[in-house]
Amino acid sequence: MAEVVVVGSYVQDHAWLVDRFPRPGETRRAHGFNTGPGGKGFNQAVACARQGVSSAFIGAIGEDHLGLIARDFALAEKLPCRWLVRRDQPTAASSILVEAGGQNQIAVSLGANEWLDVDFVRAQADLFAGARVLLCQLENNLDAIAAALALGKQQALACILNPAPVHADLDRPLFAAADILTPNETEFALLLARFANVEVDPATLAARADADLHALARRLGDATLVVTLGGAGCFVSHALGAQRGDAEPYYRVPAERVAAIDATGAGDAFSGGLAAALVRFAERPFRHAVRHAGRVAALSTEKVGTAPAMPTGADVEARFGA
Repeated sequence: MAEVVVVGSYVQDHAWLVDRFPRPGETRRAHGFNTGPGGKGFNQAVACARQGVSSAFIGAIGEDHLGLIARDFALAEKLPCRWLVRRDQPTAASSILVEAGGQNQIAVSLGANEWLDVDFVRAQADLFAGARVLLCQLENNLDAIAAALALGKQQALACILNPAPVHADLDRPLFAAADILTPNETEFALLLARFANVEVDPATLAARADADLHALARRLGDATLVVTLGGAGCFVSHALGAQRGDAEPYYRVPAERVAAIDATGAGDAFSGGLAAALVRFAERPFRHAVRHAGRVAALSTEKVGTAPAMPTGADVEARFGA
């Protein structure tokens, strides 16, 4: 049985490598192209499974060529998947531009992901019954994600929500169903604006004092927040009395130094790596799981692509040690 269940999106990525992003109306020559499996949910499931933790993925694809690619890749990865195959919707696809510094711009058509049937999710209850961690994102219709989180709660799983992208209809009950939230700085700012009526500039978050960040995080409820800050690492904030084995209620974990060429999917690598680490290092403080997740994310940036770029547990240990 799977120890981690990931409910989320599959997207076929199409990435062009450019020296810089084109200006409006400008056509630029790309110096490379890559296509491969992606989508926040699928990326996170692959990242988790490659850490040596038994994982399963639940998602929706179309009855088309891109859907076949999804299934073939999952089989090659030995990643068990419960696919809802939609005849009325296409498999999702994205267009990604990656500039020389590794930053990206993305447009995505979510296709079948927005039609993940609630009854289909509930029909996978056997996966939840044998698991320890549930990981969700927001590239699907929210009623399906709410159903998954409800199943996770029923089975007392550690429920992680990567609130990306922040959905226009995200409400507090769904948001509050998670035990752990993993927003990046932009998503953190959007959540504060919506649920705490606090406006912050995402670009300034990494420079704020730790106590200030902790106070902001606590405005969002009782969940543990792990705010990823790109090259500045990440910030962890626990609710009072729920420190998950950590000595401190809040702290930072610095980013690892790597030769980054493509940051696309690094956030997914982090969330998937965190889910895996909560299983692999269950007896250690939460800080250890966060450090491992950061290492998975860092290594993912050294390859072009998303799901295929996710490092293995052996890769992480070879570079950084156990």
